[in-house]
Amino acid sequence: MTDWWSRNIVEPGKLPIFLCFAAFVVTFVATRTITRLIRAGDGPFKNNVTSSGVHVHHAVPGIILLVTGAFLAVGVPDDSPWPEIAAVAVGIGTSLVLDEFALILHLEDVYWTDEGRLSVEVVSLAVACLGLLLIGVVPFGVDNQGDAELSVRITTIAVLVLNIACVIVCIVKGKFKMGLFGIFAAPIAYVGAVRLARPKSAWAHRRYVGKPKRLDRATLRAARHDARWDPLADRVSNIIAGRPSEPDPS
Repeated sequence: MTDWWSRNIVEPGKLPIFLCFAAFVVTFVATRTITRLIRAGDGPFKNNVTSSGVHVHHAVPGIILLVTGAFLAVGVPDDSPWPEIAAVAVGIGTSLVLDEFALILHLEDVYWTDEGRLSVEVVSLAVACLGLLLIGVVPFGVDNQGDAELSVRITTIAVLVLNIACVIVCIVKGKFKMGLFGIFAAPIAYVGAVRLARPKSAWAHRRYVGKPKRLDRATLRAARHDARWDPLADRVSNIIAGRPSEPDPS
């Protein structure tokens, strides 16, 4: 185990990203556990409000830790343990902030509503990206060629341009998750780029105008996809974050 740790984590310089990943996941699990206990009225935790009526959300200390970790990362020597300390601070701070991402986006307390599920989706995407970085997946799927021949360099640039273009197309077509994962796994971006856009996306508004058949196909495909996968996503979100118990704000 020691040899594996040294060979796969320490020697490649992945210890900071590993600590950031671990701190992120542990903080998210602990935070959701505490908030669910508070909502249920169990355990030693209380939903404390000051005498002024101000509730300090955990995104506030998260922002402080995130900024502190960023300053440590750029303002201290690269010698251990500073990069590791910065990585832990960034992991904890990012987790606390993203856990309340929906609140920040809506500027309203939607933590236990359907709109609050957005925080879980953002956290899941962040965990996936950190995990892909940790296991060594290179963004855009192209290895660093170093002093390779000119033809290899040209090919690498062409592949990079193609991948970036496909990621942008995925985003314009309203397929944000495929675009994000396509940065790390190029075939996902290719698939998202060639398939029909979601009917409410910018691509559909500009490209499907005057083409009712194509818009109907896109609408039908999106409805089938949502009907198939949304219930599963809801169940997973309920397991992770708890079932929403409050109505969405008007």
